[in-house]
Amino acid sequence: MKKQLIIALMVASPLFYVACSGGKTESTETTTTETTTTTEPTEEAAGEYDPTRGEGKYDSSNVTLGALNADMAKSGKSIAETKCFSCHKTTDERLVGPGWKDVTKRRTAHWLMNFITDPDPMIDKDPEVQAQLETCLVRMPNQNLAEKEARDILEFMRQNDGVK
Repeated sequence: MKKQLIIALMVASPLFYVACSGGKTESTETTTTETTTTTEPTEEAAGEYDPTRGEGKYDSSNVTLGALNADMAKSGKSIAETKCFSCHKTTDERLVGPGWKDVTKRRTAHWLMNFITDPDPMIDKDPEVQAQLETCLVRMPNQNLAEKEARDILEFMRQNDGVK
């Protein structure tokens, strides 16, 4: 029995070493040079960023709101259940990301559309989003939503905030 245990440990030890090193078998004496880039905006880029609009193709001319569209809100809820609710709650409670309560009162519709459809440029430029990233510690992933899906989610957010 002891002999089998010793053999098992001899076989398992290299496997644990490889697994724990991420598959890297370089010696610890090897040094690598990394180039790091910062996501802080330059002064020029920060001057161009409009925190009420965000970064993207949506603005007040192509995102118009009227009375709540219940069908769009229903569709938006369904999409959000699949794509969003693993990180967000509809209350003000933070899960992984911030809660959605009153988000449509804090942000413009076109800002939300820009962020929902392509969050990366806004995470890199928006000071409030960067501050929130420091709290949440996880960047919002790009869910690759179509324009209609994003608009439906926006309508669900409006419904969640009490728009009638």
